[in-house]
Amino acid sequence: MKKRLFVGELNSTYSVYLNQGLIGNLFRRMKNGKNILLYGIVFFITLFLLPDKCLATDLKDLGLYVLPYPQEVSIEGEYFEFKNNLNIVLNKNHSAADEFAANELIRDLKEKWNITAHLSHQKGLNTIFLVRKKGNARIGDQGYEIVSDDKGIIITAMGEEGLFYGTRTLLQLIKKKGEYYQVPGLKVVDWPAILQRAVHYDTKHHQDKMSYVKSFIKELSDYKINMFVWEWEDKFAYPSHPEIGAPGAFTPDEIKEVVAFAKNYHIQIVPLVQGLGHVSFLLKWPQFAHLREIPASNFEFCPLKAGSYDLLFDLWKDAINATPGSRYIHIGSDETFELGLCDQCQKKAKEIGKKGIYHLFTNKAAKYILSQKRKPMVWDTPMGWELENDGKPVVPDKGLVLTEEDTRRNMMIDNARRAKQLGYEVFFYDPNPGIEPLFLPYFFKMDETASIATGSLEESFNELKRAATSGVYDGMIRTSWDDAGLHNQMWMLSFITSAAFSWNGKALTLNDFKESYFKNYYGVQSQDMEELFTLLNEGSYYFWDSFERKVWHWGEIGKTFMPDLPRGDALEYNPYWNTLHSGMIKRSELVLKKMNRALDIIRANNAAGAKHLYDFELYETIAQLIRHTCLVYGDLSNVETSIKEANQLTFVDRDSTYSCLKKAADIVEHCINRRSEVFNNLIDVWEKTRLPKGLSVEGKKYFFQQDRTRHFANRQPDMTYLICDEQKLDMEGWLQKLRNYMEKYKINSFQD
Repeated sequence: MKKRLFVGELNSTYSVYLNQGLIGNLFRRMKNGKNILLYGIVFFITLFLLPDKCLATDLKDLGLYVLPYPQEVSIEGEYFEFKNNLNIVLNKNHSAADEFAANELIRDLKEKWNITAHLSHQKGLNTIFLVRKKGNARIGDQGYEIVSDDKGIIITAMGEEGLFYGTRTLLQLIKKKGEYYQVPGLKVVDWPAILQRAVHYDTKHHQDKMSYVKSFIKELSDYKINMFVWEWEDKFAYPSHPEIGAPGAFTPDEIKEVVAFAKNYHIQIVPLVQGLGHVSFLLKWPQFAHLREIPASNFEFCPLKAGSYDLLFDLWKDAINATPGSRYIHIGSDETFELGLCDQCQKKAKEIGKKGIYHLFTNKAAKYILSQKRKPMVWDTPMGWELENDGKPVVPDKGLVLTEEDTRRNMMIDNARRAKQLGYEVFFYDPNPGIEPLFLPYFFKMDETASIATGSLEESFNELKRAATSGVYDGMIRTSWDDAGLHNQMWMLSFITSAAFSWNGKALTLNDFKESYFKNYYGVQSQDMEELFTLLNEGSYYFWDSFERKVWHWGEIGKTFMPDLPRGDALEYNPYWNTLHSGMIKRSELVLKKMNRALDIIRANNAAGAKHLYDFELYETIAQLIRHTCLVYGDLSNVETSIKEANQLTFVDRDSTYSCLKKAADIVEHCINRRSEVFNNLIDVWEKTRLPKGLSVEGKKYFFQQDRTRHFANRQPDMTYLICDEQKLDMEGWLQKLRNYMEKYKINSFQD
C-alpha cells in the first residue's frame, strides 16, 4: 500500500526537502514574507501532487533515531508498509550464523514491535531478504547495505557480521502509524570507522547474574560492539588456585557458556586478569604475600620474583582455556604505584629505569601469552616510554597491544600513528566518565573546589570523533572502572556513545546524539530524560559531599556530627549544629526539590510506557537515597531546634520540655527507619541482576581486605559502603542516650 507522509511529518521535513527548485524558492519566500497563499500552494503541491515518497534526507527528520548512525543514507522511494506478518528469506547457501541473525530478527521483531515474522524459502508479500554476496569491497565484512521500497526490504552483506549488523539497523528503522508498520524508502550503505569496538566490563566489586551478563552482551551487539573485555579479578573460579575465586564466582564451564553465547552476536570475550598492579585480590592471601613489591601493600607484584610469573601464568592459562576462540587476553598492569621500591627493584631501576622495570614485566608476560596463541593487551600509552624512563632506552615487546590513554591529548593521535608504524596494535582509550558514587558526571563535572567543568559525554564525543576520523586506530576500548560500585546500567550512555562514534565519527552533532540516544534507548514516548540525567548528575555530587564520603579520596573536608545531647538538670547543650552546617542545610533543601522532580520524571516515564523500565527502578533507588540524605540534614537541623526549644522551656513548662525532647527522639527514630527502608529497597532492586555483595556460601566465606586504591565500593565487604558514613553518626546510640536522659528527666519531674 502506498502511503504519503502524514501532515505532522511534512512540517518536520520542509526544511530538508524544500531546499531545491521551485518548491524551495516558494518555501523560502513563504518563510521570509509569511505569505499565507504561498504556504497553501506549497502544502497542496507537497501533499497532493508529489509522488508518494519520503520527503527527507535525514532519518531523524522522519522520527527515526538510529544508533550508530549509518555512514551513507539516501531517503528515496515509497514506504515499505505492512500490518503485521513478515517473511524472512535467506540465501539458499546461508550459514548457521546467517540463520541465527534471521531468527534473532524474528525474535526481536516480536519482542520490540509485536510483529510476527517467520523464515520462508519463497518470495511473497511483505518480504525481507537477507543476502550474503560479494559486492562493495570498501565496506568489508562488517559492512552492509539496506534497500527498502514498497516491494520489500533487502539487506546485503559480504560477511556474517555485516548481515547481523544490518538486521540491527533495520529494527531501528520501523515506525508504527495507526494500524500499519512502516519502513521508509531508502538506501543505506554502512561500515565501521574502527574495526574493533570494545567495552570494558569491570566486576571487581560486584558480580552480576548470568542472565544479566547475557542480556548485557545482547544489548551491546544491538549497537555493534564486537569486543567484551571482562575484568574478573576474583569473580572467576580459577581451577589452578580455587581459593582465589570468590563464593559464587563463575566456573570455567559458565564462562565458556557466555563465550559461546557472545560469539553468536559477533562479540569476542576477552578476559582481563590483572598483572603487575591491581592484584590485591591475589596478594591479600597469606600464601602469596611474599610476592608483594613492599610488604605493606597487597596491590602490586614484585616484577623480579619468579613466583610472580608462576602464579600469573597459572591464572592466565585458566582464563585462556575458559575463553576459546578469543584472540586476546588483557593483563592490566596499570597504576603500579609501588614499582621499584623493593631493594632488588631499586637496584634494577638504577640500571634500566622504572619504565624499564615495567616493560621487563610486560615483555616477559608477552612472550608467555604469545606462546599460548593470544595477543597480550596492556594498559600502556603509545610512545609513553620515550618520556617516562629518565632518558634510559626501553623497548616494549612488539606483541603488546597498547590500550591506555595518552595524557598529552594534543599528541595522542600522532603518538598512536608512530606506535603503529613501529608495529604495535593500538586501541583508542575512551576513559571512564568518572568515579563518583551512584551516578556519572555525563553533563558536568565538579572538582574539590566546586568548580564546574565539561561533562564526560562532551569530552568523549570530541575525542571519539577525532579518533574515528583519523584512520589510525585498530580498536577502541571504553572503560567502566567499578571503583564507586555503580550499577552497571549507569554506564549504558557511555557504552552506546563509544559504540556510536567509533562506528561513525561524522554523522551526528552532540545535541543530535543526545536526542537520538534518549529516544532510541528509552523509546520515543520517553520524556525529560536529559533533565533526569542532569538531576542525578548533580545529586551524585551532593551525595558524595555529604558526611565523610569524600574523605576516602580527598582527605580533610570537614565532618558531620550529631547535634549535642542535653545534659544536667538544667538541660544544658552546645548550640552549634545549625550554625556549623548552615551551608549544607541550604544545599540539602535545594537538592531535595530536585530529587522530588527526578522522581516525578521517573513516574511519568513509567506511566508513558518508556522502554528499559528496570533502569527507572534503579534511578528511583538512587534518587530516593539522595533524597533521604537531604532529609537527614533537615532532620538533624530540626532535632537541634527541638532541643533548643526544650532548653528554653525547662524552667517554664516541664511537660512541654519533655514533649520537645520526645519530638527530637521521634525525628531520629523516623530517620533511622527511613534509611533502613530506602537502603533495603535499593538492595532488592539492584540484586534483581546481581549476587549479594560479599556473598558467603556454605563451605566458603568471602575473604575481605582493603587495598591502597581506597575504592569507594571497597570500604565495606557488602553494600553498606553506600551508607556506612551515615551509620558512623551512630544515630541509634545517640537516640538511646537521649531516651536515657528523657527517662531521668521524667523521674526528676515526678519528684518535683
